[in-house]
Amino acid sequence: MRLLQYRVTFFLDILHIIIYKYVYMKTIAQLFWLLSDETRLRILMLLAREELFVCQLMGVLGTSQPLISRNIALLWEAGLLDERRQGKMAFYQVKKDLPEAAAQVLGVLKKQLRNDPALEKDLQSLRDCKAFQKRTGACDMKSFLAFMEQQRAKRK
Repeated sequence: MRLLQYRVTFFLDILHIIIYKYVYMKTIAQLFWLLSDETRLRILMLLAREELFVCQLMGVLGTSQPLISRNIALLWEAGLLDERRQGKMAFYQVKKDLPEAAAQVLGVLKKQLRNDPALEKDLQSLRDCKAFQKRTGACDMKSFLAFMEQQRAKRK
């Protein structure tokens, strides 16, 4: 799997960063733990590109609201995300002013995953999700559940 090849290269690049920069061990360990989950990694890569809200991430990743919310909470608690509220909806994106170590890791991730098939699939799903949202004119849980059902039907 190509993602595993990227992870090996990614870890070598990170080791290089650690050798030449003084970083707290706990911070690096937490960052690696956060990035060890594929769902969190996918969320982070999407939010590094643009601001999204939970329902959009549900539609793109095809996962439940509690799973998305839990992973966003972990990324937010680690200081990697900004949150903006608009009514009942919360929008998230990767912080512009990340700590240096996190910014370097994110830079390596973007470089290593730029042509990754899984990320490309997520980006296409995001485009489809936005088009569906525009067509239906709705931005609610019911709409995104309908989009997720449409995506499942496509895969069959």
